[in-house]
Amino acid sequence: MRFQKTSVAIAVSLALGCVGNAHADQTSDMQAKLDALQKEIQELQAQIGALRKKQEQAAPAAAAAPAKAPANEVKAGKELVFKVGGGEVQLYGHADVSLDDQTNGMTGFLHNGLPVTGHNGWLPDVSSNLSFFGVRGNRAVSDDLKGVFQFETEISYAATPGASDQAADTTAQKYSLGSRNSFVGLQSEEYGAIKLGKTDTPYKSATARLDPFASTPGDYNAIMGNSGGDNRSEFDFRAPHAVWYESPNIQGVHANFLVSPGQNRSTDTGLYAQGEPDCSGGNSTGGLNGDAGQPTSCEDGSFATLYSFDLTYESGPLYATVAYELHKDVNRIGDEIVPGTIGIRDESAYKLGVQYTFPTKTTLNVLVERLQRDAITDSLDERTHTATWLALTQGLTAFDDLNLGWAHVGRTPGQPVEGVNDKFGNSAPAGSSNNEANLYTIGIKHRFVDKRTTAYLTYSSLVNGYWAHYSLGAGGHGLPTRNYVGDKFIGGCQSGGNCGPPFSGNNAEAVSVGVTYDF
Repeated sequence: MRFQKTSVAIAVSLALGCVGNAHADQTSDMQAKLDALQKEIQELQAQIGALRKKQEQAAPAAAAAPAKAPANEVKAGKELVFKVGGGEVQLYGHADVSLDDQTNGMTGFLHNGLPVTGHNGWLPDVSSNLSFFGVRGNRAVSDDLKGVFQFETEISYAATPGASDQAADTTAQKYSLGSRNSFVGLQSEEYGAIKLGKTDTPYKSATARLDPFASTPGDYNAIMGNSGGDNRSEFDFRAPHAVWYESPNIQGVHANFLVSPGQNRSTDTGLYAQGEPDCSGGNSTGGLNGDAGQPTSCEDGSFATLYSFDLTYESGPLYATVAYELHKDVNRIGDEIVPGTIGIRDESAYKLGVQYTFPTKTTLNVLVERLQRDAITDSLDERTHTATWLALTQGLTAFDDLNLGWAHVGRTPGQPVEGVNDKFGNSAPAGSSNNEANLYTIGIKHRFVDKRTTAYLTYSSLVNGYWAHYSLGAGGHGLPTRNYVGDKFIGGCQSGGNCGPPFSGNNAEAVSVGVTYDF
């Protein structure tokens, strides 16, 4: 019995010992695993810390670097501007098309004792009026200097592109690329800009905003800037082959100065300027130098070097400007009957303009202009005169304006002999005579909600004095009302017609309704 008890005790002791050894082995294994896990956690924490430190060091550089833009991004805003190659390029344009009814006021005029022929009186038309398309752009070349460019072309919406019988000249192709203001240059906010190409002269641009009837038959250039009547405003000019400076705006004051070299090796400015398809100032009859159809020489207003300057001031409702332009060696030999009596002389012009907008939404425009020829014979000088322009714009609503305009040109010291005929077919004599003229225009303009689309209605009346021969729409309306009868064309007469030369003393009138769109 005692032996059994002893055996049991030994068995229990052995069993407990085995259990204890097993528990000890498990505890040791668990501790090893915990130590390994803790080591892995420490290594992971070290890696996370290193990664966080690397990110913190890279953050300032990432913030300084701008996000990469698309190659060609459309700039936000109302204009069609693209960001291209670190610069900007803008597409823009203006469409202006009208339905007109115009009369040349020559019904019943006589030539050689017989009534003139042709469809005189009222005639309807659809006209494109200085509509254009352009591309301009700029790119910074330093902190305060940009390279700039522009090319602009007239667009024919209603007529077939090409030379027109209504143009002031018939050789320049005004619908070709770059026919309007086009240039390349450098521009600085602090120092201004210098550009090379062709552009409206400072003299022309200085008072453009004073004419609410621009490009309509009542455009003020029927008289203003017009040195001799007909369909040419010789001091409302786009100067080709020119270089000009545009000053920065200094407390509302701004100036422009332009020079257009003559580029003419002829002794009397009687040939085309080199590189040009036209007599300077226009009035060609076809062909290039030396080709068939080319006029014997440019003897009706061709000039050598042109100088143009304007100074403007704008502050709040006030805009004021003074401008001057000089045409050197103007060839008027074509007006001579006796050689050497008119010849080649300088012609110049200066003007003073003021625009003021009152709190009543009333804008008043006043312009006084003096044109001068250094005449050889005063009694043959039809270029020297004083002209005035008065225009009023009254805002009727937020979208509608009423416009009124009156231009007057005074008498000249004289006129070329036989330059025009009166209504009875008599030739003009030399000496001072009644060649005054008045232009009256009234119109209403409506802007649609987008303000890029407008509609307008105008009525214009050009009352020529007995020997005056100005034309409606000379400033850019697609179909000016010339002082020719229906069968006459430049340089001749339709076969079988009774045309006569240009006539004076007519009362041209026009009604025009049109639509414009800007983009």
